[in-house]
Amino acid sequence: MRTPARLIVFLALAALAAQPVAAQSVLRDAETEALLQDLAAPLVEAAGLQPGNVDIILVDDPAINAFVAGGQAVYINSGLIQAADDASEVQGVIAHELGHITGGHAIRAGQGYSKAGKISLLSMLLGVAAAAAGAGEAGMGVMMAGQQAAMGDLLAFTRVQESSADAAGAKYLSKAGISGRGSIDFFKKLQNQEFRYGYSQSDDAAYSRTHPLTGDRISRLQAVYEADPAWNRPDDPVLQQRFLRIKAKLFGYLSDPDRTLLVYPTSRNDVPALYARAYAYHKAAFMDKALHETDQLLAINPADPYFLELKGQVLLESGRPADALEPLRKATLLTNNNPLIASTFGHALIATEDPKNYPEAERVLRAAVARDRYNPFAWYQLGMVYAAGGDMPRARLASAEQQVLNRDFGDALRSAQYAEAGLAKETPDWIRAQDIEMQARAELETKRKRR
Repeated sequence: MRTPARLIVFLALAALAAQPVAAQSVLRDAETEALLQDLAAPLVEAAGLQPGNVDIILVDDPAINAFVAGGQAVYINSGLIQAADDASEVQGVIAHELGHITGGHAIRAGQGYSKAGKISLLSMLLGVAAAAAGAGEAGMGVMMAGQQAAMGDLLAFTRVQESSADAAGAKYLSKAGISGRGSIDFFKKLQNQEFRYGYSQSDDAAYSRTHPLTGDRISRLQAVYEADPAWNRPDDPVLQQRFLRIKAKLFGYLSDPDRTLLVYPTSRNDVPALYARAYAYHKAAFMDKALHETDQLLAINPADPYFLELKGQVLLESGRPADALEPLRKATLLTNNNPLIASTFGHALIATEDPKNYPEAERVLRAAVARDRYNPFAWYQLGMVYAAGGDMPRARLASAEQQVLNRDFGDALRSAQYAEAGLAKETPDWIRAQDIEMQARAELETKRKRR
């Protein structure tokens, strides 16, 4: 018997909700992460959460979307950054997603799936019973009606959660003293997208959607925002300038170079245009042109650590690691050893192939992973330094750290066992090797059981 189409849709939706966020491609950049944290900080405080415990993570996905997936992390798609015109629009989205976190919606999502699943299972049992009694068409009708009811119940559950998050987001924006204009502007962008692609705005269509109708959301929220004292408050010009830099930087990094040069032509010499073109030329392997753009940026502000980081990156990746050391060293110091910038600096020190630079590379990279353990590139580079110095147990321990982050649990287990055998017992590194070994074994066992 073929599975009813509605059952396939329901099962697919449930499977999608269960996919780990690790399957997404995360984009990491020191300047971008700093801006996103600064955009979120007043909202996190308004939501009653601890700022240091909430992560804002950028995902490489062109869809205009943001989401939470358990824990205290907000995931923002790159497509959302490109669609937004103002920093306040992104803040409106973050406020909404914080509403999902404080409402425990990711945890409670299981309730919605469980209830819908029970409806689905019951309808299948009744349908099978009817078919066994000789009423095949009636049985199929029962099953399909049950799947429709299950889907309707699940969609209603998610719409309630979205409305709750809208209300909470408005509350947090108000408490933080941030105007809701950006939130309304972004909803209007979503509505325009729906009109463009022919999504129905009728009341009947509302029952087949995971979110309330965008027009209804705008109507409800606009009244709330316009009554708020912050409605006419101007946006922060510094945050806005930083946002435009990030948007251009991201566009240059992700887009085809020819398209970047169309959007940010050489007739423009503002910071966002210079930033975007530098990445475009770098992607197209026009290193001299890329360096020309970075030098123009540094002429505007010689002490900007992110301009220095970009110049060092271009030099490093064009085969000039020795020339990259000075700008990367300055960028590392100016950002108080930001782990992402420091790991690039450590890479440049190693890439010189000068043993005199290895002790500094080890210090820089050890500091980087101490502040950010979730950086597989830094662990890889640190492993190279240890190996160059003949310290193979720590080299393999660094490899194990990298392999766990990359979910290569078989290799991580072997690397951890090698490290554990060569390290002094009861030392912190030896204990860490044991921890990784146990984690890798547990993950491999879970994988085996699933099979």
